[in-house]
Amino acid sequence: MVDTRFHRFAGDLPLAMLLHGVGRDDLVEALDGRDITVSGVAEPSLAVRGDVVLAAQASYAQDLRHTKAGVAIVSAKLAGDVPAGTIAVVADRPHELFVDILDILYPGSTRSIISADRDDLGAPVYERDVSLGANVVIGAGVEIGRGTVVGANTVIGPGVTIGRNCTIAANCTIDCAHLGNDVTLHSGVRVGTEGFGWLDHGRGNRKIPQLGRVIIQDRVEIGANSTIDRGALGDTVIGDGTKIDNLVQIGHNCRIGRNCLIAAMSGLSGSTIVGDGVLMGGGVGTSGHLEIGSGTVIFGRAAVTKDWPPGSKLAGAPAQDIKDFWREMAAMRKLSKGDKRG
Repeated sequence: MVDTRFHRFAGDLPLAMLLHGVGRDDLVEALDGRDITVSGVAEPSLAVRGDVVLAAQASYAQDLRHTKAGVAIVSAKLAGDVPAGTIAVVADRPHELFVDILDILYPGSTRSIISADRDDLGAPVYERDVSLGANVVIGAGVEIGRGTVVGANTVIGPGVTIGRNCTIAANCTIDCAHLGNDVTLHSGVRVGTEGFGWLDHGRGNRKIPQLGRVIIQDRVEIGANSTIDRGALGDTVIGDGTKIDNLVQIGHNCRIGRNCLIAAMSGLSGSTIVGDGVLMGGGVGTSGHLEIGSGTVIFGRAAVTKDWPPGSKLAGAPAQDIKDFWREMAAMRKLSKGDKRG
């Protein structure tokens, strides 16, 4: 469900009216008189009656079968997986239709978060002993907890909440985010920036609206000039006690567990799921939409391209088990030097 503290909602609309508004009268006819009032959008697993969900690929099928959404926009291959209580809207290009609907329900003007006029959120609220540096900009509805320090020139967008005893250094920006207690952001950190989501690749490069949030739990520390993108619909989550080094990129919808360590120059592509206590060396990259089990150690410059179970030790590009990596390296060295026994 989209958090309307951050993204304005245009208001409830009948499904038929939405489809007519995006120029798909053919799909209105296919409803055969069925209709429902649309009150939001969500991921299939989190949707409730009145929500519209998207299921464009086979990976959506399991969540789709159990969704409680009122409407599912699906490809023809997934039409049979739509539950009986959900209206199926079958489209040849379901992702594009979903984006068309997002543009109506959540107008494009809401995507310039820092400058957005949000008088409906009220004035900022500060607990005692909050310290604001020079030229700090605080948006409407911001809440900042006791003992938090905000450095000079930092900009905090409308609706953001920050817990107690946090340290937000100079020149940071925070949008579409909820921060816990004892969080530290070093200089130049960007939290809640738009995720890198596009349609019509290589041709029109149409932007997919990024309507999610960033959730940063307690005791997280994020190094200078690192960037945490907000989710596309759901949340990007940084777990309790995790420490992130300088110049790290966390893509949209990533979920990082508790007490992880991520070294500088690493980059996690969208929807990477990281378990608890994972250690990533410098320059690690992931290809996204994969899961790394708890307790895994990933050596520097590794490129993770698939799921790995808990306790893995990985190296290389593409990443592989560390024993296989060293065995392969030893064989390559032997081949390059030649057999000198003769």
